[in-house]
Amino acid sequence: MKKKSKRIKSKKPESKTSFSLTDVISMQDFSKHDIEFILEKASILELMHSSKKKTILFGKTVATLFFEPSTRTRLSFEKAAQDLGAEVIGFADPNTSSSGSKGESFSDTIKVVERYADLIIARTPIEGAPRRAAEISSKPIINAGDGSNQHPTQTLLDLYTIKKTFGKIDGLKIGFSGDLKYGRTVHSLSKALSHYKVDQYFIAPKELEMPQYYVENAKKSGKVKLTEDLYKYLGELDILYATRIQKERFPDPIEYQRIKNVYILDSKILSKVKKTFKIMHPLPRVNEIDPSLDETPHALYFDQLSNGIPVREALISILAGVKK
Repeated sequence: MKKKSKRIKSKKPESKTSFSLTDVISMQDFSKHDIEFILEKASILELMHSSKKKTILFGKTVATLFFEPSTRTRLSFEKAAQDLGAEVIGFADPNTSSSGSKGESFSDTIKVVERYADLIIARTPIEGAPRRAAEISSKPIINAGDGSNQHPTQTLLDLYTIKKTFGKIDGLKIGFSGDLKYGRTVHSLSKALSHYKVDQYFIAPKELEMPQYYVENAKKSGKVKLTEDLYKYLGELDILYATRIQKERFPDPIEYQRIKNVYILDSKILSKVKKTFKIMHPLPRVNEIDPSLDETPHALYFDQLSNGIPVREALISILAGVKK
């Protein structure tokens, strides 16, 4: 039996014009109202009957261009588009499925694909590439991750997960552990949380500590604590957002081997945390979360994964066709 979800209510009434963006590139572009509007829209779509949902984008085409490997994000976007009745085109391996292997520029690829699609979703290892795509494209662009820079749709599903679980975002104490230097998910989420009254805890070795810009930004909305000790503030946290040490972002493989297992969450943490404490993770995990925690009430990462569908449905349904 499918688990019932509660609708997340916004203080403002739903209206298509209430969302101010024509592209989704960075959480820096989002106002708090934009965020809350997407969370409410996602809640509505999660509860909507599939037959009604299927008519929303009937006749529309969504392109997914993944210039960097992805499983969860790509499949989540494709399922969201299909659930809304859209046709999906694109590629998951640019080396075999695109003209990039023939030397075509990123800009030219976007100019070609916009002729075929009503909306373009792009993941690229190059920071700033989705912003460039939005500048040249007549069709809406959604950033599905650009290097170590931003991952806005992951952030929105993270916020949706937090609000569904706790019924609020304000007043929470949220920790981030692992790769805070290269982790685009933590950069985007930390930036978004500055719209709320949230205390943020950055837990990382010095080599991977949170960039100073995000640390200073977090201070605008709550207390900020930095530490290398995983256990130092563990008992204070409502949520720990764990991340893997990303080998693919590391310039020095020897340095990666030295710190890859710096933080491992296992049953040892259970005596240190609140009863309502939750663990989040953008996935994939390597060994930073022991599988023994999967069946505990603290594990939220698989529910978090599922929440990507309604959130991406919300974004796609709003953006498709807003640019001409």
